[in-house]
Amino acid sequence: MDDRVWKALADSTRRAVLDALADGPLTTGDLVERFPELCRTAVMKHLDVLVEANLVVPRREGRQRWNDLNPAPIQAVCDRWVSRHVSRLASAMGRLKGLVEEQQRPEAAAASAKSRKG
Repeated sequence: MDDRVWKALADSTRRAVLDALADGPLTTGDLVERFPELCRTAVMKHLDVLVEANLVVPRREGRQRWNDLNPAPIQAVCDRWVSRHVSRLASAMGRLKGLVEEQQRPEAAAASAKSRKG
């Protein structure tokens, strides 16, 4: 499932569709209006990729198709993959912050200056 989510998120238009749905469900017609550079068929193809990745959950009301954002797959990808890399980066940044703060302490600065003279 992660591969489908990455594929869906790889396209800037699909990310824009998800951004539009973040404010609440929209009909397919609403999305076509929001993306005038795309024809209805192109919007539907993008929605199909998003539905396949479970990022959009469609529901029918009469002749209208409402599209709801499902952020759970994005969270799952973040939990499984992104957070691993972010935690390493955060740990390194924490160590760097500690070193910088240590150098900024007055006694550390004085000791550093003394060792340079001597």
